[in-house]
Formats: sequence, structure tokens, C-alpha cells
Amino acid sequence: MARDFQKMYQEKLRTAEEAVKLVKSGDWIDWGMFNGKPVALDKALAARKDELRDINIMAAVSVPPVPEVVLKDPMGETFTYNDQHFSALSRILQERCGNVFYQPAIFGECEQHMLEGVRDPKKLGTSLRQFYMIQVAPMDKDGYFNWGVHNSASYTMATKAEHIFVEVNHNIPCALGGNSEKIHISEVTFVIEGENTPLAELPTVEPTDVDRKIAANVLEHLRDGQCIQLGIGAMPNILGKMICDTDLKDLGGWTEMLVDSYQELWESGKMTGIRKNIDPGKINYTFALGGKKLYDWIDHNHGLASCSVGTVNHPKVVSSIDNMISINQALQVDLYNQVNAESSGYRQISGNGGMSDFVIGSFWSNGGRSFICLPSTHTKKDGTVISRIVASFEDSTIVTVPRQMVNYIVTEYGCESVKTAPSWLRAEKIISLAHPDFRDDLIKEAQKRKIWRRTNKIE
Repeated sequence: MARDFQKMYQEKLRTAEEAVKLVKSGDWIDWGMFNGKPVALDKALAARKDELRDINIMAAVSVPPVPEVVLKDPMGETFTYNDQHFSALSRILQERCGNVFYQPAIFGECEQHMLEGVRDPKKLGTSLRQFYMIQVAPMDKDGYFNWGVHNSASYTMATKAEHIFVEVNHNIPCALGGNSEKIHISEVTFVIEGENTPLAELPTVEPTDVDRKIAANVLEHLRDGQCIQLGIGAMPNILGKMICDTDLKDLGGWTEMLVDSYQELWESGKMTGIRKNIDPGKINYTFALGGKKLYDWIDHNHGLASCSVGTVNHPKVVSSIDNMISINQALQVDLYNQVNAESSGYRQISGNGGMSDFVIGSFWSNGGRSFICLPSTHTKKDGTVISRIVASFEDSTIVTVPRQMVNYIVTEYGCESVKTAPSWLRAEKIISLAHPDFRDDLIKEAQKRKIWRRTNKIE
């Protein structure tokens, strides 16, 4: 006899307030990442602040609306909010509240952590998480809820939890797989009909002349048929637009984050994916952040493949894609070519995310390479101009990519491959990418560190 999925739906339907009554003091709760963060469940959980103690929440890339568990408990008397990759909202919350913390992670490993039963950071155990709460698209006729634009580690996190609460949001598009893009009603504990909050959109950042010069330096290295991974920011987006104005053809897409420029590349005919040796004809991704136009494009699009992060980001998989080109941005690079892409001193700005996954994987790809891009300078609020190429990092600054892993570094002054270069040659190459106003001082610092030869030259 065929199962009645609508009947199962009604039997599992609860209000957010009813659902969170299952939560007990001491529980760990995983939330959907990005736009998967629950809204109604968050409010209902925050309302129980005075009844509960020691509740840990794990999230990633917090986007609006602001989590109520932080607003209602800014000192962390009940809730501790752990974010695996800081956003602008995460930074603001940490500055103003006492219960927001960064949780270091390599994005591609997230599913493996769950499969190995990592639960309590104070002791590695094999117990399941107590709860997984996430926003999903409405149930389809076959009883499936689609994760939408936040596949990531969702299915693994859900099935490694004791209780799964799905909060239905009609604004979430149906993102076709791929793999692991949905969950069945039979696997769900409770269904909550949410508030249909609009999905958070990334603000459009206008590219600068420096962004255009950096993009142009990368563009010189692109060839027909390559498979492109783009990170977040104005520079990758302008690079996508610039590609549309070239005669490049048959590019492929394989990326952690699907951004607006992929839609433009696809619609321009530049990104057909027909030369991809894995999943040809599709753009593979694990989550998306952009504008409404991007989200509408994703809905039921057979040219896209929503995949788990363990598929998209795994260096073994990335390295198996021929001609894989990884393009990401950094905050600073030092004379040793160490890369900081996540902090300003001790202040957490973003996170590792999948940067190291793609740096490693693209280097091992047949014909692949990795580009780490940054402007040579930064202008502070008081008008002071500082170099992003530095002699050494400020105390507590995080090294996101160690020097041994770095392939190409790009600024508006050029593009240099530093892989396997000795320290004196690395210093020469990175100083040649610095702003001319700072080169003499950087040379003096390199000499002090004994990584400068008498015959070194900077053009």
C-alpha cells in the first residue's frame, strides 16, 4: 500500500513552541547553515531562556535576521552561539555580546566530523547531536523536503541528530542534485510551518579599479575548457563579467559557493561545462549566496547540481577535475608568503571555509592551479594607507594557508607563482606585488630576516 505523505506531514506538524519543548538543559543544537538558519524555531527557543541552561548552538555564516537566542541572551547565561565561519553579522554580534564564538573548521571536513561522531568539543564521543533545525522548501508530492541553497552538510548533520526539525519556508527554491539535496518526511521528527522570511541577499559591492586590475591579471591565465571556482567579493564578480567579454569558451563550474557571476557566465554561453570530466554540462556547488535573481535561477534548474560539501570540497574530488582553477581572496600575505584570509589580529573576520580545500585540490588537478588575490593596500577609516603585503603578521593573526601550499599570488601589480621557491625568491616575488610606496621598507625587513640576496631585484 502506498504511503500517505500528506497524512505523515499532518501527524508531524507542530508549532515552533511545541517542538522546542523537547530541548533540555545541556543539549547541543545544530542549525542549518547560511539561509538555512531557522527563524520561528529560533524565536521559540529564545523564549525559553529562563527555563534552560547550557545550550550550545552550532551555526555557520550567520545572515539576517539576527538570531533571537543572541539578542535575548547577550551575556550567554543560557545560550552559547558557535559560528563556523564569521559573516559581517557574526562580527557585530561578537563585538556586542558575550556568547558568540568562532568555531574553527575546514568546510570540506564538516561531514566527516559528523560521521566520526564528534559531538562534545570537551570530549570526543560517539553520541549523536540532540537536535538539527533547518529551513527547507515545501514538501514535494513524493514526501521530500529540499534544502534549497544550503545543501552543505545538511543531510549528514540531520541524520546524525536524535531529532530533526524542518521549518518550511516557501521562499526557498528547489535546488536539484547533485547529491544529498533533500530529506524525506519519514526521517523527520517534526515539521514547523515557518514565517516565510525572505532569503538574505548579499549586497552588491561595486568593483574598484584595483579589483579590475587584479581580475585582469588572473584573466591572462584562463584558457578554454577550464573549470572555475570563484570565491566571494567584488573581484571574483567583476572577473566573471570580464570573462563574458572575452572569446573564452566551454568553461566549467565547480565551486563551494554559487554567486551571481556564475549565472552571468552561464547565460552568456561562456560556461557550458561540456568539457568537464566529472558531471559535464552542470555547475556543481554546495551552497549559494547572492541576490534574488540568483535564487530564482536556481529553482528547478537542471543545469545546476546541488551537492554535499563532502563532495564539492573534498581535495580528492577537486584534484580529479581536469584544469581546475581556484580563485580566492586574502586579507594579507607576509614576506614568507603565508596567507591570512580570516582575521585582523585577534579579531575574527571570516574563516578558513573551503579555501584550503580548493588550494590543495586545484594544485593536484591535471592542468590546475590556485590563485590567491588581494589588493596591495588598504585605506583605514582615518585615511591612512597601509600595505597588505607585510613583513610579518600582527600578534594573534591567523595563518589560513601556510606558505608551502601557496601557488599563485595576485595583486594589481602582477601575478607570481611562488610554489617551491626558496625564501629569498619568495621575498622578491611578493615585494614585486606590493605597492611601490612600501617596497623599500619591505626590502629592509627582508634583509633583517636574512631572506634577501645581494642580487635580488625589484622592477
